[in-house]
Amino acid sequence: MTANELIYAGKAKKLFTTDTPDVLWVEYLDQATALNGLKKDTVIGKGQLNNQITSRVFDYLTAKGIKHHFIKQESATEQTIQRLSIIPLEVVVRNVVAGSFAKRFGLEEGAKLAQPIVEFYYKKDELDDPFINDAHVLFLDVATETEIAELKAQALEINQVLIELFNQLGIQLVDFKLEFGRNQAGEIVLGDEISPDTCRLWDKETGDHLDKDVYRREIGGIVSVYEEVLRRLEQLEGEK
Repeated sequence: MTANELIYAGKAKKLFTTDTPDVLWVEYLDQATALNGLKKDTVIGKGQLNNQITSRVFDYLTAKGIKHHFIKQESATEQTIQRLSIIPLEVVVRNVVAGSFAKRFGLEEGAKLAQPIVEFYYKKDELDDPFINDAHVLFLDVATETEIAELKAQALEINQVLIELFNQLGIQLVDFKLEFGRNQAGEIVLGDEISPDTCRLWDKETGDHLDKDVYRREIGGIVSVYEEVLRRLEQLEGEK
């Protein structure tokens, strides 16, 4: 299987058709972005790190029975996925006070939430992906009430599985962003990627950031941090 026609070029990935209609080819790019693209830099090696991290995380989700679009890693920077009709929502799950959540409520970062909180953001770059509630989702005709409940249930289930995974790596899963889509059968399944680009990860011993915040806040090197996450995933694989 090979990549054919380019159908999408985003901030961090390109998508191509393949000879199989319901399978897409993904190429991860050496590009770091933040603040909805206002901050952008070429970072050599980042694409292969995100691809390899995401591939391993999705393999872990497969073993735990989570439905998703990932098929297989094809090369250091490429993978194949199931074609989905993407739901234009970012589904954010928060376990710890941090980032925009802390700013919104005037709180210090670091406090553990009594229970995970699921939030929706409308995927519109020109609107800066605004925070919306269930009523807005219905008004925008993005998802039905039943689908909203399904998105929340899947997000919380994935959260528990990822907490389990990252705990084994000595990492605290602070919060993360998910995207979902409908497959050919109409089922809602997990899409996009799961990486330090989409997760806020803190070392459980030192509290050091192991995610894109090192780039967003200019507090460290993104490649060395992502390499550490990959190293821990590879180490975990070697122990099994």
